[in-house]
Amino acid sequence: MTSSLVQSVDWLTIAPPTLTAVVALVVLVADLFVPEERKQLLGWTAIAGLVAALALLVPLRAGDRSTFCLTADTQVRACSYTADDFTLVIQLLVLGGALVTALLSLTETREKLPAGEFWFLLLSSAAGAALLPASRDLATLVVALEVASLPAFALVGLKRGDRMSGEAALKFFLSSVTATAVTLLGVSFVYAATGTLHLTEIAQRLDDVPGQLETLAEAGVALTLVGFAFKTAAVPFHFWVPDTYVGAPLPVAAYLSVVGKAVGFTGLILVTVVAFPSYADVWGPALAALAALTMTVGNVAALRQVSTRAWSAVRLLAWSSVAQAGYLLVPIAAAAYSSDDQIGATVAYALMYAVVNLGAFAVVALVARRHPENRIADYRGLYAASPAAALALAFFLLNLAGLPPGIIGLFAKVTVFSAAVDAGLGWLAVIMGVNVVIGLYYYLRWTALLFRTPEGAREAALEGAPEGRVAHTAPASITLAIALTAAAGVVLSGYPQIALRFAANSLF
Repeated sequence: MTSSLVQSVDWLTIAPPTLTAVVALVVLVADLFVPEERKQLLGWTAIAGLVAALALLVPLRAGDRSTFCLTADTQVRACSYTADDFTLVIQLLVLGGALVTALLSLTETREKLPAGEFWFLLLSSAAGAALLPASRDLATLVVALEVASLPAFALVGLKRGDRMSGEAALKFFLSSVTATAVTLLGVSFVYAATGTLHLTEIAQRLDDVPGQLETLAEAGVALTLVGFAFKTAAVPFHFWVPDTYVGAPLPVAAYLSVVGKAVGFTGLILVTVVAFPSYADVWGPALAALAALTMTVGNVAALRQVSTRAWSAVRLLAWSSVAQAGYLLVPIAAAAYSSDDQIGATVAYALMYAVVNLGAFAVVALVARRHPENRIADYRGLYAASPAAALALAFFLLNLAGLPPGIIGLFAKVTVFSAAVDAGLGWLAVIMGVNVVIGLYYYLRWTALLFRTPEGAREAALEGAPEGRVAHTAPASITLAIALTAAAGVVLSGYPQIALRFAANSLF
């Protein structure tokens, strides 16, 4: 009996990314008719669309649906779209991250950025990012990766007339296009060696590749990983990160640090664990070396940031995100030596990182309203000006460092560390331990600065002038973003099993 080429379509299964894409089109068309003074309606429409897309994950919570399948035979069918537990968790992370980004962007689109273009590009990128974790064939995977990436290039360069923004977008675009070209070459090699694009079928056929095609298959596996390594900002594919984050609008930098990274790690997990398990001896050592190199370069570069340098706060978060990418790579590398159960540690860590890093960027966006150059030194005495914002940022930084009261940050790091030890990668666990200590220094240095006496306060007191700093005025949308991320961080710290349960079981 031959497989049917007529594919079934389950509209509920594909609803979250589909609705996001539809709302993007609605916003694009509405921008032509909405008068300038009412452009904020576009932002609220985008936010409503993201909330609705998140709500559509609820009916799929069983994690047992798939669509675009070639046959109805459940034993052998190959599906291009699968809504399993892994897919739903990553879609929750992606759409939630896009929602927080949208909240941070409301004031930006009112004051600096073109509203219609911004909301269309953000939603389009989010739709691609939500499609990617559900993709189960290489063609859909690459298309989703590009749909998530292409609007991001434009978002980075959306500050019209800003030289740094233009340079950042160009560097991001050129490096990404090069990585994509290499990835497509790898995909073509894999297809030539296996004759299929579906990930599960590739896994089966790579076990029995003819001898004359074995070198081609190995080259395809290695080249396919390049594009996803670029998206994760793994060293040496990280060089675009600092300049891109500094040149991009702050909400876009926050989006790239979380959603962009989730896209890369999701694709990396799918191609390694699902499609290429038989070539674990190729990608396992490579990812372990990348993890060690990435966390070390990221932490050392973050450590060297000068607090009085312009945009040093954003640069520190950029290099911190590179270091965090190294930690996220550890369980994926460990999966090559033990089992795909280790992947849950990456998912748990990604959930923690997404919440606290978006929260940190939200506070940075607040401070940037008074200090546009966003130096670390500008945060000195933030507690005197805005106690709630200072406490929130301190909580986020302690989570990133892995210290109490950021319990989820500590547990996530322990989970990743355990994954390395269980896989026999003791040397990688040691390197991770050293890097965690390095990270403690610059996270705690920034945290301590929040509670120090503001510059000029002592002199003002001696002269009889009022002491302290002028309070930061926070727009309601930024306040809501900080509150949501802080609340999520507190909940995860109080009940870490919400995230850590994904480390206990395989997601595939």
